[in-house]
Amino acid sequence: MRNSVEFVIYGDYALFTDPLTKLGGEKLSYQVPTYQALKGIVESIYWKPTLIMVIDEVRIMNPIRMESKGIRPLEYSGGNTLANYTYLKEPCYQVRSHFEFNLNRPEMAFDRNENKHHNVFKRSLQAGGRRDVFLGARECQAYVEPCVFGEGESFYDNYGDIHLGNMIHGINYPDETGREQLEVRLWSPVMRNGIIQFIRPEQCEQVRIISDMKPKYFDQGNVEPVDVLSDELEGRGKL
Repeated sequence: MRNSVEFVIYGDYALFTDPLTKLGGEKLSYQVPTYQALKGIVESIYWKPTLIMVIDEVRIMNPIRMESKGIRPLEYSGGNTLANYTYLKEPCYQVRSHFEFNLNRPEMAFDRNENKHHNVFKRSLQAGGRRDVFLGARECQAYVEPCVFGEGESFYDNYGDIHLGNMIHGINYPDETGREQLEVRLWSPVMRNGIIQFIRPEQCEQVRIISDMKPKYFDQGNVEPVDVLSDELEGRGKL
């Protein structure tokens, strides 16, 4: 696929929080990562307002196992409270993604150099990302490396279909939709032989409005063009 980047991400724990479990102060992870969580990982590897990162599919490499921990989170009113968080243990995922230009940002047309964005994206991946990478929650630090999607053995090879029920797909932000509102998307994924193929955000039929929201503004005054970034990295021997 055009502008495609494939990588493996792994860590000791992951927490892709089911929002229904947060009401009582507890957190329970979904069995698999959401589209939005994987998109956040890709944007930690490389992000520009010029681009929209699209997640194509994820491959679950390790068996789905969970572990509960007693946590003492801070309360907004001060002090600590007691809670029980249930994490995924030793997660490992292969991810296939690609980027597209954000056509809802015509002011960023000056930054649409497809080849240089792709080169910087791949080099950022080889360096482990431009920002810290984590699996769903800040305490779940993770590591990313380039890979070939589908290579190696998965615990769920030839496992058949697993229906995962209704869950969060992701969040619609106004700069990506052109609508001045924040929305949440839901869907019902099926894992086939360890692989979840994501539908595109605009294909989600269950969309709920959260609140009104205006997009952040970017232009040449506060964004470094990819041509300059690429030349700087090349001068440092990083490209």
